[in-house]
Amino acid sequence: MIPVNEFRNIASEPNPRFRILKPWWDVFSEYLCIAMLMIGVFGCTLQLTQEKISCLPDRISETSDVDMDCNHLQQPRENKSFWEHVITKQIAPNIMEIFGRKNDLDIHQYIYINSFCYERAVHWYAKYFPYLVVIHTMIFMVASNFWFKFPGTSSKIELFVAILAKCFDSPWTTRAISEVSEEREGERAVMWKKNAVKPSAVESPDGESEATVFMRSTSVVSNSENDETEPATSVLDKKEGEQAKALFEKVRKFRTHVEEADLLYLMYVLQTSLKVLKFAIITMYSVALVPNIEIVVTCVVPPDLTGFNLFCCNHNKAHLFCKLAYCYICFVGVYGLLCIYSLYWLFHRPLKKYSFEQVRLETGINDIPDVKNDFAFLFHLSDQYDPLYAKRFAVFLSEVSESRLGQVNLNHEWPIKKLRTRLTRNASNRLELHLFMLSGLPDTVFELPEVESLKLEMISNMTISGTVTQLTALQELSLIHCPAKLHLPGLAYLRENLKVLHLNFDSLEQVPMWMYTLQNLEELHISGPLSNELSRSSNLDTLRELKKLRVLTLRSKLTKIPSAVGDVAGELLRLCVHNEGIRLQAFSSLKKLVNLATLELTACELERLPSAVFSLASLQELDLRENRLTMVEEILSLQHCRRLNTLKLWHNSITSIPEHISKLRSLETLNLSWNKIWKLPPRLCYCTKLQHLDLSHNQLKFLPPEIGILQSLWHFSAAYNSLEALPDELFSCKRLRTLALGNNSIAFLSPRVGNLAHLICLELKGNRLESLPVEIADCSLLKLSGLLVEDSLLDLLPSEIKRRMNER
Repeated sequence: MIPVNEFRNIASEPNPRFRILKPWWDVFSEYLCIAMLMIGVFGCTLQLTQEKISCLPDRISETSDVDMDCNHLQQPRENKSFWEHVITKQIAPNIMEIFGRKNDLDIHQYIYINSFCYERAVHWYAKYFPYLVVIHTMIFMVASNFWFKFPGTSSKIELFVAILAKCFDSPWTTRAISEVSEEREGERAVMWKKNAVKPSAVESPDGESEATVFMRSTSVVSNSENDETEPATSVLDKKEGEQAKALFEKVRKFRTHVEEADLLYLMYVLQTSLKVLKFAIITMYSVALVPNIEIVVTCVVPPDLTGFNLFCCNHNKAHLFCKLAYCYICFVGVYGLLCIYSLYWLFHRPLKKYSFEQVRLETGINDIPDVKNDFAFLFHLSDQYDPLYAKRFAVFLSEVSESRLGQVNLNHEWPIKKLRTRLTRNASNRLELHLFMLSGLPDTVFELPEVESLKLEMISNMTISGTVTQLTALQELSLIHCPAKLHLPGLAYLRENLKVLHLNFDSLEQVPMWMYTLQNLEELHISGPLSNELSRSSNLDTLRELKKLRVLTLRSKLTKIPSAVGDVAGELLRLCVHNEGIRLQAFSSLKKLVNLATLELTACELERLPSAVFSLASLQELDLRENRLTMVEEILSLQHCRRLNTLKLWHNSITSIPEHISKLRSLETLNLSWNKIWKLPPRLCYCTKLQHLDLSHNQLKFLPPEIGILQSLWHFSAAYNSLEALPDELFSCKRLRTLALGNNSIAFLSPRVGNLAHLICLELKGNRLESLPVEIADCSLLKLSGLLVEDSLLDLLPSEIKRRMNER
């Protein structure tokens, strides 16, 4: 005998965890299938282990043409026996007792007749009813679980159940449900829309502009108590955090894969429809055929076999099979009603959409997205088992939850000790912490109070919390391709303490609007796609609140100086525009910068000096590097800039310098390197205050003797030219400390070089010199390491001279 469990294991799902996807009607149907299977197995067992039929010859022979049967055996009789009726001929006059061979049949004849009559006389439904029950039940069970085994659906179901179980048991789920909602309500990022700032700002009675008041009114102010309360220390260890992070990635990929189709839904509908169809067929033919299960069966046998042509047979299990059949029909009926209800549930409810609205209300996690198609259908099925599964799974669909988990993992990955190893001094001599390509900003950063400069590069989903107030020494902040949100307490702190801000972005949407409220900001460096073709609100908003801004750097592709620069015209001291090779055409905004001391216009495709520069009376330094200047005849107009002491025209295509450059009497630094100058005007030497003169990388063949007039000169470079000789007057510039003459064609160095008592560095490498004058030792500050010449020339110097120079 085969145990029922063996059949159940064949037809049921192999993974007991699949019960999560079995609604109550499927579970009830399984129990019905087990009951029906027990009926079938019980009937088959009886059919195989007991006699099927017992036949006896009928001693009554009918002489009429009426069909013979054994119905008379089932008729009620009176007190007299049947044979007494026969003898007294009370039954019918045409019935008589047959004489001859009576009941002396041997056992083999009875066995043969039993088998013969069972095959010929018993109705097929009465013979095969138990087997039909087993087969139908097996089909029901297979149909109920087919989608668990079909290749196109089984993999998705296995993944979903596995992920669902991990999400349910994950320690992060419990923590997220209890904490994420509170943090989401308690922490509000300061975000303003671009249209929040109006170009025309009217001053309010309190001295604040309407634009500023409007920006503040539209900001979301967090609860003061929640702002003061910091998140609790993480109870997740590093391993649990990494496991939860992997779960987020699995959920994301699984959702992308499953939401593309509705195969699971269609398969479930098809198998349910098949069960309903089979229920209808079984009910109809079973009800019609159950009456054919008879206890007494008439069997007509050829008379030459036994001498009898009529046998009355008793179907031993007929009564039991009849009861089992009606019981089976009842089970099938209930099973069919459940299938019909299942179809009603499938078509009546929108199962291809699933909303986590209730979960959002319970947890406060408002960013859980609605799902669709097979993903939604799986959630609807799991809801029938326990809605808590969907609630705990939803945590891993939330970006807020993922962001918070990333923060926990970051804190594990970047402890304070590791962060301190990355502290360095930057170009401004500030203690800087540089973080690159992280998934967020570790909270441990705010536990380093000694940090003066915070440089954050390519960090996604970054939020600067109110704990930034712990960085008491912070003065400089660099945000390079990492849009940042700022909590209100952090904004208040940065407004008071931040001095320098560097912004590097890819789109205007990444520009943080809180930048325009940093009232104590002194330096602002912006690098990104600013465009004057757009309106002011989408380019640079008002800089009116930056009342202490002194330095502004714009690295972009501009066609004109932004009008927002005029908002800080009275305070700005330094303006740098790096235009990346795009022509800058309009300079009208420069005229408002009455206090501007330094102006850099780099790679702006300038072909002449901008006339707006000549009105900058306070200008002290002008840098026009990497432009297309060829002639600088307008240089005379720079005399109106009476404070101009530094002029840098390097990396251009200037061929000559006009004589009236001598009008710039205040010049102290002149950089003409990397041009095409072939002749130096003698009147240039009348700029007697020149201290730094760079003529390197040009085409000069000689220097004018008037060079000796520059008695204040301490740095002179004429390297990479075509000089063949040096005027003796050059060596009368006794304040020279650096003299760079390398890579020329100089064949002789005058002994008067010894007059340069303050010389520290002398570069002569790459010339045609055959020897060095011994008077070079008279340069009392020149060490052998500061003498840059070929080794062969050094070898020609007397050893005494080299010793003296080494000892200095």
